[in-house]
Parts: sequence; structure tokens; C-alpha cells
Amino acid sequence: MELKMISTHLCCLFILLISISLGGYYQYQVQASSSASSPKQLFVFGDSYADTGNLRKSLAKSWKDPYGTTFPGKPSGRFSDGRVLSDYIAHSLGFRSPFPYTWMQLAGSDKLRAGMNFAYGGSGVFDTYANLPNMTTQIDFFENLIETSVYTKHDIHSSLVLVCLSGNDYGAYISKGGNIEDIVKFIPSVIVQLVANLRHISRLGASKVVVTTLPPLGCLPNITRPSSYKKCNATDNMIADYHNLLLQQAVAGLNNMLKSTSYFVMDFYRSFTAVLDSRQDSLGDLKFQSLLKPCCIGVSSEYSCGSVDDNGKKLYTVCSDPRSAFFWDDVHPTEAGWRAVYALFRSSLQEFLRSS
Repeated sequence: MELKMISTHLCCLFILLISISLGGYYQYQVQASSSASSPKQLFVFGDSYADTGNLRKSLAKSWKDPYGTTFPGKPSGRFSDGRVLSDYIAHSLGFRSPFPYTWMQLAGSDKLRAGMNFAYGGSGVFDTYANLPNMTTQIDFFENLIETSVYTKHDIHSSLVLVCLSGNDYGAYISKGGNIEDIVKFIPSVIVQLVANLRHISRLGASKVVVTTLPPLGCLPNITRPSSYKKCNATDNMIADYHNLLLQQAVAGLNNMLKSTSYFVMDFYRSFTAVLDSRQDSLGDLKFQSLLKPCCIGVSSEYSCGSVDDNGKKLYTVCSDPRSAFFWDDVHPTEAGWRAVYALFRSSLQEFLRSS
């Protein structure tokens, strides 16, 4: 069956469904905001693109070498050599990265003032892998902290909320036997659940919510490996493009319903593509020598970044300078990659925060 034809029919179905739903290593060079309209806290929901350490050390490779070599100099639970998206957003707003929810009992009240990060690597809007808290559960954690007065309605209203979804629902769907035609039919249900989550966050008092689109999935190293990291996969990119189209329509509908600009779409597809096409960041001082090939790579296809044998021998290699590569491992950008991606959004995000 032609994917284009499937997309056309399902787009009409989605519009009906959604209408119902609507009823360190180098210095930061992204300037921190000094605007009076800047949020006082950041609350984060989502997956590994925003997770700063919620996965337990026994479960996640992000707590093992060589993750964290750029920042903070050792593994910290981030799926990168250093900082990730949520770190850059927090810094640009002028405060420290919000503390991971899993470890909140170890945080004093001063560390909770910047907000909290509920994102878990590998999670989605639905259940994905190994009993990870899906996005609904993450929001329930948040709601419980409001009910127990850890945070107040005023805190939430004056905050920025980041909702990051990068494709784990689709990866889990494929791993359970789904094919391309099945995924195209599955996409609207993912968007409907995501919209339900966005509305739940707003009901808790959030006035400014950023939600990310999918990156070009066909350009991730785990997809480009068969072409020796030379060519993106058009079919996977089409899946991401269709998801993003429905998400953009949904967010426009939410803003129209609320008669405000409460939701902002951070377009990963456009920003990843722009950086990969230009081979550099928009600030002009980072140039990527390696685009689709990751900096940290398994010695063969059966191993990944961080793999070791029973004797602790490394089964991966790491490039000499992570700043020269856009991707760190099979699916995640380097700190430099995230810096380049976020630089494209900084001004539009500040404009969004100033809007009523």
C-alpha cells in the first residue's frame, strides 16, 4: 500500500480524533536570558534527549564510561558526552539544570528551586521498555509534588515546561512486530495521547509549554549504519515528518482553543537537518567533521557505545574530539550537537516567553 495514500486517509481521521481531544569542556556560548518575562523554574518530561539522570545506575549505559567525558567529566546519567537539551534551556533561562526526580531525596531545597526533571531515557507516551515511567506517569509524579506542596500553583504558572518525545513509542512498536504500514496507522494515537498529556500539564497550572517534534529518524546513526553512515533513510524520515505534521496541527488547535500562545513547538526535524546540511552551528564557531557517524561507536554491529566484555575490555571506540561530531552514539547528539541545535531556537523561544 502506498504510504502517501495511507497518510492522506489517516490525516483526515486524526483531525476528527484531535478535535475530540481538544474539547565544563568549553564555555556555554548560548547567552542566558535577562528578560523580566523569563520563567523562574523549568519542569521537564520525556526521554533520553532531556534526561539528566533519572534512570537507575544499574539500568542505564548513560551511567557508564565514556558517557559524560566532556561534562561533568564522568558519567552523570546523561545520554551524551556532556550536556543535553534540558541543560541548554535551563542555562539560557539563567539557572541551573533542574534536579532529576529519582534523586530528589538527596537534594536540598535550594536544588529544587530550579524546577525538576521527570524525563526517563527510553520512555514514551505509552509503555515502551522495562517498566519505564511513561509520560502520563511522569506527570502524575509532578502532580503529587504539587499536592504535597513541594511546588505551588504559582511555581507552575511562572515556570516553563519542556515536553520531549523523540520516537521511543515507534521503536518499541517495531520491536513488538509492527511494520511500516502499522506504524503509520499508530502515529495518530501517539499524537492524541501526547495532546492529552499537554492538556493535563496545563490543567496543573502551566502557562508556557515547549513540545519537541521528532528529529529526522532516518538520519540517526543506528539507521544510517548500513550505508556506512553516508545516507539517511527516506522511509524513516517520512514517519517522522508525518508525526510532526500531526503534532503541529494539534498544537495550533490547542493554542487556538485557549486563544493564547501557551504551547511552542521546538522543531527538531528542521534544526537537526539545518545543522547537518550546514556542517556547523549557527554561531559560526563549531564545525562538524563527522555528521552521521557517531563519535562513540561499537567495534562491531552487535556492540554499542559503552559496551565491555566480561573482563572489562572496551568494545567501542571514541573519536579524538567529541566537538567534531554531531552524534555521540547511535541516537543521541554530542554536547556540541545539542548546542548547535538549541542555538537555532534561542531567539524564537525568548519571543514565545514574552508573548501573552
